[in-house]
Amino acid sequence: MKLIGGHTAVRFLTVGMANSIAGLTVIYLAKLLGGLGDVAANVTGYLVGLLLSFALNSKWTFRYDGKLMPAFGKFMGVFAGAYLFNLTGVLAAIHVGINSYVAQAIGIIPYTVATYLLSRHFVFRSNKNNCAG
Repeated sequence: MKLIGGHTAVRFLTVGMANSIAGLTVIYLAKLLGGLGDVAANVTGYLVGLLLSFALNSKWTFRYDGKLMPAFGKFMGVFAGAYLFNLTGVLAAIHVGINSYVAQAIGIIPYTVATYLLSRHFVFRSNKNNCAG
């Protein structure tokens, strides 16, 4: 079975797993130790992962060799859109009775799909290695 995006998708998923572990750890610690609610904990976890994600995805996943500041601006826009997609899903899951910790983990799925597609085809598009797989 050929994975859409080839090696780029595998690298993205690898970075995403590491970023998800880091983000969920921060979310759970913020809820358990910091006493934050679901929204504040979610914001905190995703903000912590933002710089890590940009650094790893720009340099390793997509091997971007363009200007970083314009790419970072686009990445922030993608992050904002994907984050709202994530948060909507998390809150909807909680609303229908799914445990809030499980809902936080489920919310990673739509966030990951949206971020990958927009990063590959919009943020890091100018890179010659981006489409090489």
